[in-house]
Amino acid sequence: MNYRPPQVQMAMPPFPPVVKWLMIVSVSVWFIGQVLLEGFLGFPLSEYFSLQPGRVIFDFQIWQPLTYIFLHSQSQITHILFNMLMLWFMGGELEQRWGGKKFLLFYIVNGIGAAIVYCLGVGLYAYFTGSQKGLLVPVVGASGSLFALMLAYGWLFGDRVIYFFMMFPMKARYFVMILAFIQFASLMSSGVVGGEVAYLAHLGGLISGAIYMLVWSFLVKLELDKRAK
Repeated sequence: MNYRPPQVQMAMPPFPPVVKWLMIVSVSVWFIGQVLLEGFLGFPLSEYFSLQPGRVIFDFQIWQPLTYIFLHSQSQITHILFNMLMLWFMGGELEQRWGGKKFLLFYIVNGIGAAIVYCLGVGLYAYFTGSQKGLLVPVVGASGSLFALMLAYGWLFGDRVIYFFMMFPMKARYFVMILAFIQFASLMSSGVVGGEVAYLAHLGGLISGAIYMLVWSFLVKLELDKRAK
């Protein structure tokens, strides 16, 4: 009698419509807008739509805290690749739980929240140190929104086991804590405007996401209390 080892089914994350369209829009903006129009034809897309704290604070280009979410690095394809994979892996289950409208609101609001934290941090750094370096350094990417999604994932699915660096199993809540510590330590070692990664924007996404989840939980509790009376 031949022995057949059991087949292991790898559960794929769901692929709901809002996550799908966010990925389509982000990849389209990156390829058509940044690679083709900006890279080959010289259209200054990133100059106007990336997040530059000086232009937000002093020139009132208030659209940048929204538009930077959909821009990514032109030269490093891994930037948009990993961001879109994270959007799929974390966002799919969250959209299924919340529904499309609430998920999209969370994604956009916390992307803007991360940008506000970043602009405030860089603005205060410039004021107290006299260094203007960070005010015009452009920031792009969905990482602020994605770190908020990671926080929400750890909040709601805290006991879910995930693999850190694809090797070390741990509960989702501890994964989020470790990521937060790494971002904070990286910020301290590289400085507010140092390095190629905007660690302050990542922390901004975690801070914004935590505030959002606290307020949301409070409002849900109020609604439940009203119904119970």
